[in-house]
Amino acid sequence: MLDLNTLSEFSRANCISICAFLVPANLIATSLTMILVFIHRQRLSQQVGQACGIASFFAVTMILHVYTWFEVGIVRPQTFILLLLAISCLLTNIVAVWLHHRLVKVVLSAEC
Repeated sequence: MLDLNTLSEFSRANCISICAFLVPANLIATSLTMILVFIHRQRLSQQVGQACGIASFFAVTMILHVYTWFEVGIVRPQTFILLLLAISCLLTNIVAVWLHHRLVKVVLSAEC
């Protein structure tokens, strides 16, 4: 059984290392999603979805990590900056996938 209290304590105890991994991982994965979308080739649809899934996983993990700090009442500028970064990466990935599907539709209809 998963003990959320233990998981939250682990998250808070290892905050520096978690953030040192998640911040660059979020930025790199989101950048990869944007690059794949702006290449906008039809055969890259699966890769765009995979890149978005990985980037969204990192963003949701960071949001949950920040909420563990809110849970104990730590409200500092760093928590809001990390939360803003995670939410903006998540929204960027959602918009990128939506834009990619829209571009693929336009290209397919233009070829017919």
